[in-house]
Amino acid sequence: MTDAITTPTGRVLLVGGGPGDPGLLTVAGRDALIAADVVITDRLAPIAAIAEHAPQAEVIHVGKIPRGEFTPQERINELLVEHARAGKVVVRLKGGDGYLFGRGGEEWQHCTAAGIPVEIVPGVSSAFSVPALAGIPVTHRGLSQGVAVVSGHVAPEDPRSEVDWAALATSRLTIVILMGVATLGSIAEALIAAGLPADTPAACIADGASPQQRTMRAALSEIASAADEGGFAPPAITVVGEVVDALGGAPG
Repeated sequence: MTDAITTPTGRVLLVGGGPGDPGLLTVAGRDALIAADVVITDRLAPIAAIAEHAPQAEVIHVGKIPRGEFTPQERINELLVEHARAGKVVVRLKGGDGYLFGRGGEEWQHCTAAGIPVEIVPGVSSAFSVPALAGIPVTHRGLSQGVAVVSGHVAPEDPRSEVDWAALATSRLTIVILMGVATLGSIAEALIAAGLPADTPAACIADGASPQQRTMRAALSEIASAADEGGFAPPAITVVGEVVDALGGAPG
């Protein structure tokens, strides 16, 4: 009687790919791609880095397009486990850092519950790097002693919103808003209604860390209309606070 042949379990590496520029992918992220048999990638991940460092890998695109095509998170979780159980090294490549609004924690939970080994490779967060590339330090001595990063995916008046916008308005912190293009007008109104001055500097940065990056600066009360008139669309990040003008707008 012979022993049954079993396929060794592979592993999953949850890799933060940085804000999009392949040059901002970490060395650990690069090494993960080199080792990959399968890359399951978001649309905002550094796609060019896959071609450079993982030409041998099967590439599966699971990006979510706002109000467009998307792969359900449940299916992404299944893909990670399916390929790892086939004995493959699976890289889950995300834009920014996977633990900041990237659902990396959910994917870690699903894989570990299925008995799949998981490794974490943190990434350069777009919440801090994209403002920096636009000439905006999210903290600055004498202007801001802290920063709050929040999701603007749902408007303040939406019952699904869990953000205390009134508390942020009086916090004296820099506010960095991700996924908030469509709701920016409502967010600005909520912050102003809660006491944040209407003339507080704000900036909207689109297509960060790419050759197409552009920045719109305006007062908080005007930033939504200015971004709309400028044709700003996702992906974009909004920064609210005195730090927007800290460096005089350079290199913006």
